[in-house]
Amino acid sequence: MVKAATESKPRRAKSSDIVTRDYTVHMTQRVSGVTFKNKAPRAIRELKSFAQKTMNTSDVRIDTGLNKFVWSTGVKNVAKRIRVRLSRKRNDDEDAKEKLYTLVSHIPGPVKGLETTTIEE
Repeated sequence: MVKAATESKPRRAKSSDIVTRDYTVHMTQRVSGVTFKNKAPRAIRELKSFAQKTMNTSDVRIDTGLNKFVWSTGVKNVAKRIRVRLSRKRNDDEDAKEKLYTLVSHIPGPVKGLETTTIEE
Protein backbone atom coordinates (compact mmCIF):
# COMPACT_ATOMS: atom_id res chain seq x y z
CA MET A 1 0.00 0.00 0.00
CA VAL A 2 1.36 3.41 -1.01
CA LYS A 3 1.11 6.38 1.32
CA ALA A 4 -0.79 9.41 0.18
CA ALA A 5 1.23 12.25 -1.30
CA THR A 6 0.03 14.66 1.38
CA GLU A 7 1.74 12.69 4.15
CA SER A 8 5.38 13.57 4.64
CA LYS A 9 8.09 12.66 7.07
CA PRO A 10 8.27 14.83 10.17
CA ARG A 11 11.13 17.27 10.04
CA ARG A 12 13.83 17.08 12.66
CA ALA A 13 14.27 20.04 14.92
CA LYS A 14 17.57 21.89 14.81
CA SER A 15 18.21 20.95 18.42
CA SER A 16 18.28 17.28 17.39
CA ASP A 17 21.46 17.98 15.42
CA ILE A 18 23.25 18.48 18.73
CA VAL A 19 23.14 15.22 20.63
CA THR A 20 25.28 13.32 23.14
CA ARG A 21 25.30 9.54 23.51
CA ASP A 22 27.27 7.04 25.58
CA TYR A 23 28.46 3.87 23.85
CA THR A 24 30.45 0.80 24.81
CA VAL A 25 32.89 -0.03 22.02
CA HIS A 26 34.21 -3.61 21.90
CA MET A 27 37.84 -3.16 20.93
CA THR A 28 38.71 -6.88 20.92
CA GLN A 29 36.77 -7.51 17.73
CA ARG A 30 38.07 -4.34 16.12
CA VAL A 31 41.80 -4.93 16.70
CA SER A 32 41.95 -8.74 16.54
CA GLY A 33 44.48 -10.03 14.06
CA VAL A 34 46.42 -6.76 14.03
CA THR A 35 50.19 -6.77 14.53
CA PHE A 36 51.21 -6.01 18.13
CA LYS A 37 52.91 -2.72 17.34
CA ASN A 38 49.85 -1.45 15.50
CA LYS A 39 47.08 -2.23 18.01
CA ALA A 40 46.84 1.14 19.81
CA PRO A 41 47.06 3.22 16.60
CA ARG A 42 44.44 0.96 15.01
CA ALA A 43 42.21 1.33 18.08
CA ILE A 44 42.27 5.12 17.65
CA ARG A 45 41.40 4.79 13.95
CA GLU A 46 38.59 2.35 14.76
CA LEU A 47 37.15 4.75 17.36
CA LYS A 48 37.18 7.52 14.76
CA SER A 49 35.45 5.37 12.16
CA PHE A 50 32.88 4.22 14.74
CA ALA A 51 32.11 7.87 15.56
CA GLN A 52 31.82 8.77 11.87
CA LYS A 53 29.34 5.98 11.22
CA THR A 54 27.16 6.53 14.28
CA MET A 55 27.07 10.33 14.29
CA ASN A 56 27.21 10.92 10.50
CA THR A 57 29.96 13.53 10.67
CA SER A 58 33.27 13.34 8.86
CA ASP A 59 34.98 15.70 11.35
CA VAL A 60 35.80 13.57 14.43
CA ARG A 61 38.00 14.79 17.29
CA ILE A 62 39.50 12.47 19.89
CA ASP A 63 39.77 13.86 23.43
CA THR A 64 43.22 13.74 25.04
CA GLY A 65 41.85 11.74 27.98
CA LEU A 66 40.63 9.00 25.65
CA ASN A 67 43.95 8.95 23.80
CA LYS A 68 45.83 8.59 27.09
CA PHE A 69 43.50 5.79 28.21
CA VAL A 70 44.01 3.80 25.00
CA TRP A 71 47.79 4.19 25.21
CA SER A 72 48.01 3.73 29.02
CA THR A 73 48.56 -0.03 28.80
CA GLY A 74 51.06 0.21 25.95
CA VAL A 75 50.96 -0.19 22.22
CA LYS A 76 49.92 -3.85 22.20
CA ASN A 77 47.58 -4.17 25.20
CA VAL A 78 44.41 -2.29 24.29
CA ALA A 79 41.43 -2.53 26.67
CA LYS A 80 38.75 -5.04 25.68
CA ARG A 81 35.90 -2.57 26.05
CA ILE A 82 35.98 1.21 26.12
CA ARG A 83 33.08 3.37 27.27
CA VAL A 84 32.96 6.54 25.17
CA ARG A 85 30.77 9.62 25.00
CA LEU A 86 30.06 10.89 21.50
CA SER A 87 28.98 14.53 21.41
CA ARG A 88 27.84 16.06 18.14
CA LYS A 89 28.47 19.80 18.35
CA ARG A 90 28.25 22.86 16.14
CA ASN A 91 31.43 24.03 14.48
CA ASP A 92 31.94 27.72 15.35
CA ASP A 93 34.78 28.16 12.87
CA GLU A 94 33.58 30.18 9.88
CA ASP A 95 35.97 28.50 7.44
CA ALA A 96 34.89 24.98 8.39
CA LYS A 97 33.73 22.61 5.66
CA GLU A 98 31.28 20.87 8.01
CA LYS A 99 28.60 22.47 10.19
CA LEU A 100 28.94 19.80 12.87
CA TYR A 101 31.77 17.82 14.44
CA THR A 102 31.91 14.91 16.86
CA LEU A 103 33.95 14.95 20.06
CA VAL A 104 34.85 11.50 21.40
CA SER A 105 35.73 11.37 25.11
CA HIS A 106 36.35 8.60 27.63
CA ILE A 107 33.97 7.70 30.47
CA PRO A 108 35.87 6.09 33.35
CA GLY A 109 34.33 3.35 35.46
CA PRO A 110 32.91 -0.12 34.96
CA VAL A 111 32.11 -0.97 31.36
CA LYS A 112 30.59 -4.43 31.15
CA GLY A 113 26.83 -4.73 30.78
CA LEU A 114 26.09 -1.05 30.07
CA GLU A 115 23.87 -0.08 27.15
CA THR A 116 23.75 2.91 24.85
CA THR A 117 22.21 5.94 26.53
CA THR A 118 21.28 9.38 25.25
CA ILE A 119 22.29 12.32 27.43
CA GLU A 120 19.92 15.27 27.68
CA GLU A 121 21.70 18.62 27.82
